[in-house]
Amino acid sequence: MIIGFWIAVTGLALVLFLAVHLGGVLLALVDPPSFESYAASLHRQGWLPWLEVALLAAALGHPLLSLHRARVNRQARGPAAGPLRSRRQGAWEPVAALAGRAIPWSGSLLLLFLCLHLAQLRWHRPAAGAELAAVLEVLAAPWCLALYGAAGLAAGLHLIHGTESAVRRLGLLEPANAAALRLGGRGLALLLGAGFTLVPIALVLRPAGRLLAGG
Repeated sequence: MIIGFWIAVTGLALVLFLAVHLGGVLLALVDPPSFESYAASLHRQGWLPWLEVALLAAALGHPLLSLHRARVNRQARGPAAGPLRSRRQGAWEPVAALAGRAIPWSGSLLLLFLCLHLAQLRWHRPAAGAELAAVLEVLAAPWCLALYGAAGLAAGLHLIHGTESAVRRLGLLEPANAAALRLGGRGLALLLGAGFTLVPIALVLRPAGRLLAGG
């Protein structure tokens, strides 16, 4: 029970971060000067290192706790037990079932992407005013653009299963609100997944001169 609670809490904390981060990333596409001001202001905040430590703890703790929970559940069901299957019907259910089965793969891809992303744009942080140029330089490599797009798809797929799992583990999923919570969680998963998949592509397709000039 305690493990499930912390899996949910760390997962929802990461979802909140993704939503805020996507808002910041969108500025690079729609208002480059505001994006540069936002990035420079953010990195001057004294609380940022503490927030990054907390997010790193969540990013590492979430998969480790999930792996431990999966091992405990597998041992409880026994070696002959097959994977759990949903009996719900609906247009979303095949996608939700796929998302559940793909959790180990989508989570692993997201961890790989996180390490690369931090190495490219955080551990060697660009100078103030050069954030967007650094992002465009990274995305200019086709394999990087492909990985960024794949990570966006993985995030969306992961969240289709993860949002519902989180509210269930927190005891918030009840027959009266189950349909609304599932719809809201899947809508959020679609929004974040599409955002993180399409924004890098849009940045590459938009003329770099206009972006860097703020037009």
